[in-house]
Amino acid sequence: MTRRVGIVSFAQVTSPCERRRNEVELVIPVVQEAVAASGIPRAEIGFTCSGSCDYLYGGPFAFVSGLDAVGAWPPIRESHVEADAAWALYEAWLVIRSGEVDSALVYGFGKPSTTDAAEVLGLQADPYTVAPLWPSATDLAALAASAAIAAGVLDERDMAEAAAAARRAGLTNPHAVVGEDVTADELLARPVTHPPLRDADLAPVTDGSVAVVLAAEELARKVCDAPVWITGIAHRVDTPSLGARDLTDVPSARAAAVAAGVGDGPVEVAELAATHSHEVVLLRRALGLGPEVAVNPSGGALVANPVVSTGLIRIGEAAAGIRAGQARRAVAHAASGPALQQNLVCVLEGD
Repeated sequence: MTRRVGIVSFAQVTSPCERRRNEVELVIPVVQEAVAASGIPRAEIGFTCSGSCDYLYGGPFAFVSGLDAVGAWPPIRESHVEADAAWALYEAWLVIRSGEVDSALVYGFGKPSTTDAAEVLGLQADPYTVAPLWPSATDLAALAASAAIAAGVLDERDMAEAAAAARRAGLTNPHAVVGEDVTADELLARPVTHPPLRDADLAPVTDGSVAVVLAAEELARKVCDAPVWITGIAHRVDTPSLGARDLTDVPSARAAAVAAGVGDGPVEVAELAATHSHEVVLLRRALGLGPEVAVNPSGGALVANPVVSTGLIRIGEAAAGIRAGQARRAVAHAASGPALQQNLVCVLEGD
């Protein structure tokens, strides 16, 4: 379990509402692009792992149809997580580290535009005490934001500044579905739609897919001039009981950051899967990211949020930043569950 694992390729596709293509057709181009860019023939990739959500699709075993885009004949070694594809990357990373395979294809996909994603994701809440009240994921996020404001942890200006920065970054991100040259003051002048949240504080509805190819060090150096190494990765979970959690803090993100080794060296860039503006502030504090760290230079989930692909895209964007010379060491984050209940933190480094 001491093998180094590197990211050798990354591809994504996003759309505010994909009307022409189904989920399988969204997966095909990103898998083809990632595999071609990896330099590893598809037949030689040792493991395949995907992330998706049957609830978004509205039918059982949506991931099985996704395999049509990958090609499952001759038979492949395959697995799946019913979660963000960042957790599929975690599984693939473990399989490579164990020495069982030398490479892996990881992908995620979803079309939340076909349903009300906020209502669907609200089903992740406690099934006995919270879900019967039918709160949406947006309602639960607004509850957490209200608690943080009441506790003095942040204020509406902090949220507006995070949202404005994301929207400005979206102007230069070709995969963003939202981009706007706007200031925090201009956002504060807009109406509150989900108290205390405004529309700009919410991630936009986004359809999309993502794919990443991983390889063990020896193979990675053969096929890639500049692999980006996963030097630490961990995930932690807080209790699903909202009444037993401090919604003004994210202890599971802090614990995952410690386990992944975020504080073991300087961090220049961080990509955070914050789907609401107040979460940017809470995660920045929980992960110990100082003002010198560039947070979400891509705009993050506030400009493109393809559900169950968002976290893996954060890892891919952070890796792309390292390959482009924008940073030597970066942190990527993925989240799942109501009000940041589950958090995965990944540390990436270049040579």
